[in-house]
This record gives sequence, structure tokens and C-alpha cells, in this order.
Amino acid sequence: MKKIILIAVIALLASCNTTQQTIIAAKKTLKGEWSLDNITYNRSGIFEVNLYDDASAECFTGSTWKFIPNNNTGTYNINTDQCTSTGLRNFRFTIPEPNAAGEYSFMFKPIDEKKRSTNNNKGYRMSLIHLDDTTMTWTQSVMLEGEPFVITMNFNKLQ
Repeated sequence: MKKIILIAVIALLASCNTTQQTIIAAKKTLKGEWSLDNITYNRSGIFEVNLYDDASAECFTGSTWKFIPNNNTGTYNINTDQCTSTGLRNFRFTIPEPNAAGEYSFMFKPIDEKKRSTNNNKGYRMSLIHLDDTTMTWTQSVMLEGEPFVITMNFNKLQ
């Protein structure tokens, strides 16, 4: 019986270590500047989408994002001329443990320059669908007319 418990504990510790190594590797890959090049939806049509209680999806297209993994912070910059709310925004981020299906998420919370929440501690969770040295894809699902509406955000690494 003691051997079974010992084997179970070792297996649990080994799986946790692998997950942590994956998260650390993801953060290293994430480090740097990225461009949010396009945003698509799982339905056809014209939709008025406001992302992160901040700006329209059109304003986010072309935005630049910087990730600093050693302190889990970053910035994004909306600089599109036709958008009324432009400029640099700060955020704190994390990549939590994967869910039961093994899927990873990306979570972030808007903060100010002094690292305080700007949104009553409200944060956002997206599924981290893909991450490699040059591209990254997030999806976020919301309900629209009683059905899931999936927003897909595709990034390319600038540096």
C-alpha cells in the first residue's frame, strides 16, 4: 500500500513539474513585442465588438503588445487614427495551470502605471490556442443570441 501511495505522489509531482515547465517556456516565448494583426469571428456578418471594455475590435487590429514575463506585466498600444480612445495601456498577465482537458488560458487585468487595477479588479480570460516563436492565437467565447460567439485574435511577433 505504501508503494502505491509513493508512486501516486511521485506521478503527481512529475506532472506538476511538467506543467510548470510548459508555462515557464510559454512565458519566455511570449517575451517581447507582438502585433495583433487580425480579429475574426466564427460567424459571418457585421458585428460591433468592444474588447476588454476598452475599444472596438477595429481599433485593436494593428495594436502592438509588449509582454514582460519576469514581472508578469505588459502594455498594449492602440494607435489607429480613426479610434477615439488611443494610447498605451498597462496590464498584468498570467498563464494559469491548464484545465482538465489540458487547454491553456491567457489571463490579463488592466492596471495603471503604479500597477493598481483600473477596472475594479476585473480581468479577462482567453484560450491560448497557439504560441510559437513567431505567432500566437487567442480565442474568447461569449454568448450572442443564445449561442457561443468566438472571437479569434491572431498575433505576429515583432521582436
